[in-house]
Amino acid sequence: MMNTSNSPIFRDGNLLILAYDHGLEHGPTDFEPNPASADPRNVFEVASHSAITAIAVQKGLAETYYSDYEDDVPLLLKINGNSSLGERDDYYSPKQCTVKYAVEELGADAVGYTMYAGSDHEDEMWEDFREVQEEARKYDVPVVMWAYPRGHGIENNPDYDGDTDPDVIAYAARLGLELGADVVKCKYPGSKEDTEKVLRNTGEMKFVMSGGSKRSDEAFLEDVSNVIDAGGNGLAVGRNIFQREDPEGILDKLEGVIYE
Repeated sequence: MMNTSNSPIFRDGNLLILAYDHGLEHGPTDFEPNPASADPRNVFEVASHSAITAIAVQKGLAETYYSDYEDDVPLLLKINGNSSLGERDDYYSPKQCTVKYAVEELGADAVGYTMYAGSDHEDEMWEDFREVQEEARKYDVPVVMWAYPRGHGIENNPDYDGDTDPDVIAYAARLGLELGADVVKCKYPGSKEDTEKVLRNTGEMKFVMSGGSKRSDEAFLEDVSNVIDAGGNGLAVGRNIFQREDPEGILDKLEGVIYE
C-alpha cells in the first residue's frame, strides 16, 4: 500500500470524491432531477468546492473538460466502466483507459477501478485490476476500488442477503485490501455498528461510503456521520450532490461532517 499522505486527493487523511461517471454507467436519466447536471462544465464547477478532494470521471470527460479545471480539483480517472444498455450473462466492466494515458496525457492524480466480486467474470476482473494496480504503483498514484459485490455468486449464495448484506460488504472491502487498493468504496452497510464491522477488515486502507441514490439531507448526512464516527474516511458521491438544486449547500454541510 502506498503512502497517501502527499496525495492531493486527501485532506487531513479523509476524502470526498465527486463521482460523475453516471452518464456512462446509468445514462441521461440520472440527470433528469437536475437537467443542468447533464452539462459537465456545471458539475466541474461544483467540484471546485473546498470540500471536494477529487472528481471521478471517464476518459472522454477528462479529455474534453479537465484542462479548464486542473487548478481547481484533482482528477481521479475511472479506468473501467460499462453501460446499462447491453445484455450480459453476468456483471463485467471492461477497461476504457490505461493508467499511463490517465497520468501522462490527462494529468490524473489517482485512478479508479470497479470490481464486481461474485460475478462469473470475477477472475477476469482480478487480472484487469492487477494490471491497473501495478501500473499505478509505477506512477505513484493511489488506486480507488469501487467494490461492488454482485452477480450469480451473491444471488445464489444462501448465506448472503444480497449486495447490501453487511457480511458481503465486509468481504468486498477486504478484497480491496488483499488486492492492493489504497481506498475502497463500498455501499453503506446500514448502521454505525455494521460499518465498524466492515472496518475491522480494512487494515490501513482508506474506506469511503458510496453515496447511492438521492435522499433527504437529514438521512444522507446521518449515514455519512455514522461512517466517519465508525472510523471511515469519507465518501464518493454523485447523485446526492449533482441532483440537488443547491449542491453547494449540501457540500458545506458535508465539509463539517468529514473534516471537522
